[in-house]
Amino acid sequence: MGTRGVVLVDAPRPVVRRRRRAIMPAPALGSILVASADPDRLRSWYENAFETTPDPDAFLHFGEVAVLVDGRDDVAARNPEPARVILNFHVDDARATAAHLDSLGVTWLVEPEFWGDAWFGTLLDPDGNCIGNLIAKRDQFRRRVEPRREVTAGDR
Repeated sequence: MGTRGVVLVDAPRPVVRRRRRAIMPAPALGSILVASADPDRLRSWYENAFETTPDPDAFLHFGEVAVLVDGRDDVAARNPEPARVILNFHVDDARATAAHLDSLGVTWLVEPEFWGDAWFGTLLDPDGNCIGNLIAKRDQFRRRVEPRREVTAGDR
């Protein structure tokens, strides 16, 4: 028996993309602009919803990220694509936060639910922007996003 009738073909090699070496550290996200046709109303809502006050430059500070609610004449009064950008707020007490937001009459897209080890819920701000609120307690979330490190014999 020979190899007659068998054609050997070199299969294409898979493309392996290597991560480029960083030539500089990743930049920090310092602020987010939330544009609104009615910035005073929307800023006031965020102040009440998350019990914060603006700094002298009108930024609302949430941890290390600041949010500037500002007017623009190139945005609609209501966001036509609310899920394009979702602001996720990490809270200490999900139930208390949900009760406070309910008292403000928010519209929940996803009612707050406990999923495994964290609370999740999605609501709309008055301009129709999605807010992924009640994302885990801070310590639980931190464990999820910490860079994985190699397990050593001492860890076992």
